Amino acid sequence: MTEIVVPFRGRSGKQRLEATDDARARLSLAMLGDVLAAATTMARTLVVTDDRDGRALAEELGAEPVAERGGGQGAAVASALERAAPGTVLVVNADVPCVVPHDLRTLAGAAALGAIGYVEADDGTTNALALPEAGLFAPLFGAGSAARFRDHAARLGVTAISCAIPNLADDVDTFDDLRRIGLRAGPRTQAALGTVLQP
Repeated sequence: MTEIVVPFRGRSGKQRLEATDDARARLSLAMLGDVLAAATTMARTLVVTDDRDGRALAEELGAEPVAERGGGQGAAVASALERAAPGTVLVVNADVPCVVPHDLRTLAGAAALGAIGYVEADDGTTNALALPEAGLFAPLFGAGSAARFRDHAARLGVTAISCAIPNLADDVDTFDDLRRIGLRAGPRTQAALGTVLQP
């Protein structure tokens, strides 16, 4: 059985986007919606957030909201993993709006081999993880986290597989990211682009 965990910061996220708070919130929710559209078609999906709109959207799209207890992304993921059933768990960031179900199935394939799979962003952070079991998780997110997850797997004696999945590697932090992904983004993000992209 596979489950998916999506941590979502809500209005406090995407501070590198030079836009109004409302515009950033709309875009963040739109990206979350596109991620959930892919995730919920594949597996039970848990959204960890203290954002009211994020919780409402999760419920609308068939995901299960989990209250965030504070402590950052790693703590948020850990709180959801406490509810995970035995088996493969995927952890997917909420700002990868190009993702489709096939990408998630590909990522899950690493865990099916007994490995920890990870998708590294251009800046060395980690956009997604595949874990053969929840107990293999460690809260290592942040700058340089992909290398830390590789080292973590080595310490556990578990193979780490770098998964080259472009739709998961392409996250959105800046206007340049939005322009780069362009029409590859999901429909909700496409609809929100006009609210944040400057002419």
